Amino acid sequence: MTRRLMVATLTQAGLKLLGGNVSGQWGSRGQQLIHHCSALVYREHTVNIDTVRIEQLPLPVLSKHSVRVKMLAAPVNPADINMVQGTYPILCPLPAVGGNEGLGEVLEVGEDVITVRPGDWVVPVDAGFGTWRTEAVCEEGDLITVPKDISILGAATIAVNPCTAYRMLHDFHTLTPGSTVIQNGANSAVGQAVIQIAAAMDIRTINIIRDRPNCGEVVKELQALGADYILTEEEAMSGLQRVFQEVPKPKLGLNCVGGISGGLVLSNLDYGGTLVTYGGMAKKPLHIPAKSLIFQNITLQGFWMTQWKRNHRQDKAHLRSMLDSVCELVRLRRLRPPNCIQTPFPQYTQALDATVQPHQSKHVLIM
Repeated sequence: MTRRLMVATLTQAGLKLLGGNVSGQWGSRGQQLIHHCSALVYREHTVNIDTVRIEQLPLPVLSKHSVRVKMLAAPVNPADINMVQGTYPILCPLPAVGGNEGLGEVLEVGEDVITVRPGDWVVPVDAGFGTWRTEAVCEEGDLITVPKDISILGAATIAVNPCTAYRMLHDFHTLTPGSTVIQNGANSAVGQAVIQIAAAMDIRTINIIRDRPNCGEVVKELQALGADYILTEEEAMSGLQRVFQEVPKPKLGLNCVGGISGGLVLSNLDYGGTLVTYGGMAKKPLHIPAKSLIFQNITLQGFWMTQWKRNHRQDKAHLRSMLDSVCELVRLRRLRPPNCIQTPFPQYTQALDATVQPHQSKHVLIM
């Protein structure tokens, strides 16, 4: 089915589901002026991403506690596609605007808003915001500021993958300079952030990647980020004894693949180590060697950035501290944005199509 530009005629109920209503602002002649935005809307859960289409949506009137934001950039992540398909753990009421991550600039604030002001750069606090749109009106508490002295791409991609890497490196084991971390999916956005944040902490990384035609190119890219050791899954299967002659066995392992690859990470942990699983790209059960659980006292943990944010939603100090730390690494050029293809918002089909294909670069919609 071909995509087309649609002008939405929405009912009150439909607008409520999209976070809007039909009220607006009054003009000089007493006529109500309604702000509109262009948004990528899906009206059903389906594997067919062609159902995501541009619609023109009215925005809610600005209340005392709300904020009007102009979106500047919004990544297209696999989790976004999963939400469209209906396979993600959290789903928005339909119809819904896609996109969980992105950067906006505050245009207007209600009279009782105190934490943001016009001109500020902001990112959503929670998932399900609907960042694939040109403008949005939301509550003050839905946003948190980020500094304007980093790049738009850096700010737009800061709140999910780098923060995931940051939390996993800080929350599961006390890592000190010289410690070692092992991970699979090292060329993923989180994996790249792990390499850079670990390097800034003087922590060594052992990085496992899946073999592919451009493997040599991937190795060079990861080395440029500061990766200490890079092995394919096949190389890791033959053993890491040479590596462990140079660095201590890792206490922390990070798994976003599952299957045999996750088992490789687990089986190479030191006694008392922890395997943190934050993804399952292989879509296969994690291979858990019994001897690792019995004789190595390995602990299995899971991590989901969305849940962490929700656990700390009432106290933004933790989120503020983390964002400040990660943004400082960006400012110091110790953490760079992932390699992205910047896609003009009207050409969104290119970004969605690429995201469902394997081994594609990250796409960011530019509004």
